[in-house]
Amino acid sequence: MKLDMLVIAAHPDDVELTCGGAVIKMVDAGYKVGLLDLTLGESGTRGSVALRQKESACASKIMGVVHRENLGLPDAGVENRRDYKLRLAQRIRALDPHTVVLPYWEGRHPDHYTAGQIGYEACFLAGLSKLPLEGTPHRPRKIVYASLYVPTLLPTFVVDITDQFERKIKAVLCYRSQFSPRQDWRNLFPARADCRERLAAEARHFGDMIGVRYGEPFVTREISAVNDLVNMPVRSI
Repeated sequence: MKLDMLVIAAHPDDVELTCGGAVIKMVDAGYKVGLLDLTLGESGTRGSVALRQKESACASKIMGVVHRENLGLPDAGVENRRDYKLRLAQRIRALDPHTVVLPYWEGRHPDHYTAGQIGYEACFLAGLSKLPLEGTPHRPRKIVYASLYVPTLLPTFVVDITDQFERKIKAVLCYRSQFSPRQDWRNLFPARADCRERLAAEARHFGDMIGVRYGEPFVTREISAVNDLVNMPVRSI
C-alpha cells in the first residue's frame, strides 16, 4: 500500500479529536489516508478494548480512510524504546506514506508526546537500508504535528475544516464510551451534550486565525517555502 498521508496517534480517538477534520478534508481531496494507533486504550478509565475497537471502526468509516491498524503497544506505556521504534519503522515502510502526521512532542499525556518523539525517529529509521527491517527503505517527504492538545502553542499553519466540521463531530461521537453522562464541563471526559460545543469553541479559535469558521492547528519543525508573495492566503490587515 502507498498512502498519501499516514496519521500516527497514541490512542483510538486521538486522531479524530486532534485532526479529524484535516483527515476528512484530505479524503475529500482524493488522497489515500491511513491511520495507525499505537495502543488499544486498554488502560483508559472508560470503555474496553472491544468497545473502543468498534468505536474506532465507526469513526474510520465516517472519515473515509482507506486503512487503519493498531500497533498494540501498551497503553500508558508508550516508551522511547528502540524495539518500539523499529516496529513502527517497519509499518512506515509497508505503508509508504508521502506525509506523516504525528502528535506534538510536548503535552500532558506521556503517551501523546512520546508517540510524537518515537514517530519522528521511526520515520528516520525507516529510510536506513542496513537496519533489520523488511521492505524497501522509505522516509516520508513531510512530517507535520497535530497540536490541538497544546492550545497555547502558536501553530505553523491552520487547516480550514469548515466544510468537514460536522463529519468530524460525528466521528468523535462514535466514541460513546469516552464521554461522561454528567453535565460537567470541567470533566476530562465531557458529556456528549457538551462535546460539540467544546470542539466548536476550539475550532473557532483556530479558524479565526486564518479568517474561516473552523480550523485545526499544526506545527512543523522546518520553515515552509513561499514562491508567490502576491497570492499568499490570509489577509494581514
